[in-house]
Amino acid sequence: MRILVLGGYGLFGGRIARTLAADGELEILVAGRHAAQAQAFIDNSGIGRQRMQALQLDVEAGDLAARLRALEPDLVIHAAGPFQQRDYAVAGASVRAGAHYIDLADARGFVEGFDVLDAEAKAAQRWAISGASSVPGASAAVIEEFLPRFSRLDAVETAIFPGNRTPRGLATTRAILSYTGQPYRALIDGRWRNVHGWQSLRRVRIDGLGTRWLARFEAPDLGVLPQRYPALQTCDTRAGLELRRMHFGLWLSSWFVRARLLHSMQPFAAALLKLSNHWVDAGSDAGGMQVVLRGQGIAGKPLALRWTMLLRNGDGPQFPCTAAIVLARKLARGELHGSGAKACLDLFTLDEYLDALRGFAIETRVEEIAR
Repeated sequence: MRILVLGGYGLFGGRIARTLAADGELEILVAGRHAAQAQAFIDNSGIGRQRMQALQLDVEAGDLAARLRALEPDLVIHAAGPFQQRDYAVAGASVRAGAHYIDLADARGFVEGFDVLDAEAKAAQRWAISGASSVPGASAAVIEEFLPRFSRLDAVETAIFPGNRTPRGLATTRAILSYTGQPYRALIDGRWRNVHGWQSLRRVRIDGLGTRWLARFEAPDLGVLPQRYPALQTCDTRAGLELRRMHFGLWLSSWFVRARLLHSMQPFAAALLKLSNHWVDAGSDAGGMQVVLRGQGIAGKPLALRWTMLLRNGDGPQFPCTAAIVLARKLARGELHGSGAKACLDLFTLDEYLDALRGFAIETRVEEIAR
């Protein structure tokens, strides 16, 4: 299988390219704006680098569709975010070039509207999958794993809390700042309400990590999960930075946007990333994710479950890459039947996800908590 990874030497794309190249049966095209950087990435890679090829390819180039047709990939993995201001040109061009398509989009509107390509993807007998990342890819797999224990699922609350020493990139920083202080709609207690990005602070204690602060962030789950599970009364997503100076600094800046003193925090992305890297030696290399499910159990009594995954040794960035890795492997083995364009829901199990993370410093647990 010939796989083209857009953003193939970036924070997430690089991990995807190296992991798939190590499988030994896949040809990986490492693409980005600079061929020299792509080649340097390959030269510094370990197992599988002989199966990687560097090339220059800008996702915003006017001749992208023609370049894709010439390259003849079987699969295009789009890891060149952020997706907040992108359209579906790359996905459409990939399908028309005869390739399957997967992206790591974390932009709610992008993922919610992705099924606009469904008819075209089905006509081409190809898959086009958006949001193959922590949310909704991993969070939806967690829900499906524990859904049989519920007769009615009322609430899903997801939290992501990276370790401060784990790498971060400019695209991720821009994505976070795109919703900081901005209003968006969320299903809370049976009503669609206006909430604001990086506000509504919550303090939690996580066994193995200690205390972390969380704040709301806009994610694809907020739209696609209530559609997938119509009985939901609450769907909430939160995230937290380990260093309080960074977490509360972002919270403070969110008020400037909410008060319309600033249009957006995105113009400060490069400066804030540089500042955060100045503090990269503080904190820890441990982070993780939690998904809390609340509702009524099979026995008719209230039930609340909390699934937690911890990642150590700086392995946090591997987690959002894993959905794309799992899907690529399933496509290569002919195990992903059907076609169409959709959000990353119901395409793999939690066991498949965790199996792809073997060898990394992770631990998971699930526990009943007070309703």
